[in-house]
Amino acid sequence: MSASLDSGLSPTPPTTRRQRLAELRGPATVPRPLDARALAALAANPGCRRRALLDGAGVDKSALAAKLGSPAPFGQSQFAIVRGNSFEAKVKADGGRELLRLIGVEEPGTVSVPDLAAAGPQGRVARTALALREATGAGTWTLLDHPLLALDVAGSPVYLEPDAVVVRPDGGWTVVEIKSFPMVDGAADASKVGAAARQAAVYVLALERVAALTEGARVAQSVLLVCPKDFSNVPTASVVDVRKQRSVTRRQLARLTRIDEIADALPEGTSFDVAERSAAELAVAVESVPHQYAPECLAACELAFHCRSRSRDAGAVETLGRSVRGELGGLPTIGAVLAASRGEEGDPQDPAVAALRRARALREEALAACGASSGRGTAACR
Repeated sequence: MSASLDSGLSPTPPTTRRQRLAELRGPATVPRPLDARALAALAANPGCRRRALLDGAGVDKSALAAKLGSPAPFGQSQFAIVRGNSFEAKVKADGGRELLRLIGVEEPGTVSVPDLAAAGPQGRVARTALALREATGAGTWTLLDHPLLALDVAGSPVYLEPDAVVVRPDGGWTVVEIKSFPMVDGAADASKVGAAARQAAVYVLALERVAALTEGARVAQSVLLVCPKDFSNVPTASVVDVRKQRSVTRRQLARLTRIDEIADALPEGTSFDVAERSAAELAVAVESVPHQYAPECLAACELAFHCRSRSRDAGAVETLGRSVRGELGGLPTIGAVLAASRGEEGDPQDPAVAALRRARALREEALAACGASSGRGTAACR
């Protein structure tokens, strides 16, 4: 894969990497591309090498989870997809008149809408960069409909396609996110807005790669979120500050181990070819890659149910949540936690061990007091 200053990618990855990733997912399998939503979820759990490798190799995690016997109810409903596409089409209809009105442009005829068509993703990325550069140099309002951006993640290129990018006459670039969930009385569901902000932050990072090579350009640290007003189909907009999400995402993506390093550590012959490998072979392949399960994965990863099952079988403390895992320090399993509370394991000077033993003592005191007051023993108070 070639790379240029316009592409936003690091130098060309070696052919051996592409071959290795193709072997991992299956030579006849079309790679599943990463999008901003998946990238935001990956950044939220950078310590999970399993997801980093599978996403980098383009493995279909939904199909893999189904063959492993732990399918996850992931993805939008067909109705939601159709409604989202319909709403976006309305927002961009008539040369983007509604969208431009929300931006503050009263006369759409003064806005340039360049053609971003090109051959292949690399061509589209370069064409987008050229359009951004020309728009910034011209000093006029410009609307880029579905531009294609590129970002290098853990040594693997990722192509990203925001709904729109607006270039202002002063050289400012603003990401536009169009969502079909309603904005009631000027406010939308906080969890959905948060997810949209994390997704948009990825676009901002990718835009900054291009802006760094464009004189006079600056990327806004806030995005324009366009949603239906109340429960109608009339679009309304809100400016969402994504500085925090951008900083967190950038830091987390930088922590990701390079795909090459993870792949090199795999046993010889490891493959995630869902079409050719049996469920038993795939289970062995998946377990050969370290993972870092947390309950939050259930809302972000197709393999979460499989990883949760394995974590429960191992008695891993991670199944109780990241905050609990952090509090328990060097006690990796629930068995070790219980043993430490009974005084059978652990260093008494360890604050976590001391707290567990104190909690157990308080529990025993409470049960004893309950049994004495009821006259029926501690078992009746449990």
